[in-house]
This record gives sequence, C-alpha cells and structure tokens, in this order.
Amino acid sequence: MIKAPVPVVLLGGLDIVRALGLAGIPVLIASSQRRTPSMASRYCKGVIQLPPLTDREAVVDTLISESRKYGERPPLFYDNDNRLALVQDYRAALEPHFALLLNTPALGDALLDKAAFQALAERHGLPVPRRIAWEALEAEAGPVLIKPKTRAGSEEWSARVELLGGGGKARVFANGREARADPLVARFAAQLSFQEYVPGGDDAIWSYHGFAAPGGDVLAEFVGRKIRTWPELTGDSAYLRLARDASLVALGRDIARRLGLAGIFKMDFKRSAGSGRWVLFEINTRYNLWHYVGARNGVNLPRVAYDFLTRNERPVPTEARTTWRYVAFRYDLPAFRELHARRKLSLAGWLASLCYMPKCYEVFSWSDPLPFVRYWTIRLRAALARRTPRWLSTAS
Repeated sequence: MIKAPVPVVLLGGLDIVRALGLAGIPVLIASSQRRTPSMASRYCKGVIQLPPLTDREAVVDTLISESRKYGERPPLFYDNDNRLALVQDYRAALEPHFALLLNTPALGDALLDKAAFQALAERHGLPVPRRIAWEALEAEAGPVLIKPKTRAGSEEWSARVELLGGGGKARVFANGREARADPLVARFAAQLSFQEYVPGGDDAIWSYHGFAAPGGDVLAEFVGRKIRTWPELTGDSAYLRLARDASLVALGRDIARRLGLAGIFKMDFKRSAGSGRWVLFEINTRYNLWHYVGARNGVNLPRVAYDFLTRNERPVPTEARTTWRYVAFRYDLPAFRELHARRKLSLAGWLASLCYMPKCYEVFSWSDPLPFVRYWTIRLRAALARRTPRWLSTAS
C-alpha cells in the first residue's frame, strides 16, 4: 500500500498553493479568514481555521493541535513577513511538531529589520546601498530613498499610509534637503532608514531565488527580473519574468555561503544604470509569488523544500526556463495608467507586452478556475453591500 504524502500546512495564499499543487503535494491552508480564493483551489485539500493572527499564542496552539493529526511532522510554509516573524518567534514550540528549516535566530531577526540588515551586510562586505544618517541627510546632493526600518507589520504601519500614500514600499526624493524638509519625513524619522538611490528603471530590478541547505549550500535556484511595478520603481510586482545572468547567480551563491543561509530565500538586487554594478537591497526568507512562475518554468522551489524537509532529498541541478511570465492585473493596470500618463508606455505597447509569451496569473488559471470565481464573487458581494441603503440592510 502506497503511503499518502504528508501535507504542507500553509500560512499563505494561492501562488504557493499552485506551485505545490503542480508537484502533486497536498496543501492545508491555515488562515483566520473563512473563505479566501485560495481555499477554492483544486489543490487545497483542507482548511485549518485559525484565531485572529494578532493572538499569536492561540494561533501557535491551534497549529500544534492540528499537527498531531498526522503521523509525521508536516512541513510548515509561510508567505509574508508577519507570518515568518511568528514562526521564528515561536520556533521552539513549533519545531517538535513541524518540519522547519530556519536561519539562526540572530540572522533571521536581522533579515526582518532593515537597519539590522544594513549593519549585517556592511560587516560581511555585501554590496548594499550607502546608508545616510539623519544628521547628514541635508548635505546629501544626490537622490535619496527612504523606507520603513522594519518589514514585519508594515502593512498596518501608519507611515506607510501617510508618507507612502498606502502604496509602494519606499519613496524617492531628489536630494537630502528635499527629504529632510518634508514634514512627514521629519515626523516619522525615527522609523525610517535613508540610503542612496540607485539609478535605473523597473527593468533594472532583479532577484535571485533559491533554497539552501544549512551552511548556505544552494540546492536549487532561478533568477527573476521585473518588467513593471506599481507604483513605478518602489511598488509591488505587476509583471514579472525569469531571466539568466551568470554574474548574479555567482554573487547570490556567494552571499548565501557568506551568511550561512538555510531554507528558502529571495535576494533583491538592482543593477545600477550608472555603473552597472549589482546592489543588494534585501533578503527575504519566506515563500512568495515568484515560486508559481518558477514552477511553471521548471524549478519548483516549494517542491525542493518539501523533498528536503520530509526525505532529506536533494534535487538534480536544473536550469529554469524563461518561457512563462507572471501578471497581477490589480497592479499592472494602474502601472499602465501611471506609465501612460507619463508618456512612457502606449496602449499598444502595453497590450503587446501582454500578448508576448505564455503567462500565469495572480488569480486566474484555466486549470484551476474556482479561485477566480470566488475572488469576483467576494468583490461583487462587497460592492453590493456598499451600495445597499442602510435602512434596507437593517430592515426586518
């Protein structure tokens, strides 16, 4: 009798569900929400109802209780900084019950805090942007990039809404004097980091993705490149593709070894339009949307992680294809509007870019259509609820 594979318990969404599903790995979605699009996926084999994520101890207790239903420790995957922080903070409680591969506490915490990461990178001689102290900001003649010091919890951070307009991950000022004169920058200065702005457009933003055995030995990898983000330069991924660059792969492997990374990771780089040098922005150690398009292109990092965690199995080295691309229309449509208003992209150019190469999408999939149906059902119901007169919705 063939033993059924142990499922992955996923603190995450649809992109990781589909990457695992393409590998035939069952997924249990653990969420405090009751009906998400990812739960409608054909690859979702069950749901673990969690308490509100603000009640962290109750979340951990629920996860541990559910893990006991399986004869062996199921892998636990996570797809944003808050969920990663939860797993790292409660690793001692979770590790006896789940298959995990985490970085050392000191390294894991440093990778979640931008100021700590900057200091870590400087100690190891990594090619990060030059940081600028608040006291020296006014004297900075070149462009300055500002961003929150921490990543975990940034969605609820008030400065993100006020200073960044609720969109994007950073903001660029023409020079240090302009940044220092901004009243919101002055107000939130203690929560911000300041660094030199690396010139280049969205197409200069690259990433190196991999899974490493303890000690930084990279077992599988691929390179990504952004086509569009929204907002431009500092925003969320709108249109993505895989690419190849031997120099970036060599640099990424070297950084993984120097830091002794363990498990899943993504390194964000920008190739300076001025010097051509690679500049490292951050390292994420969580699962992310790139893994879906990576799986479509032949390198399925969630599967590599699953095989290593459950069977200590290492993959056969494989070079990713660059055929499939990834589109998130909720970002790509406003990205087009922004670029079109600046006369950087015509309607014909936008449509042509979308017609080129096969694509996978943030929500839609021909082979997995129900998440798309649920997504629009939820949106339509919400829209109808907003338009329903209060007196009608409360009438008995």
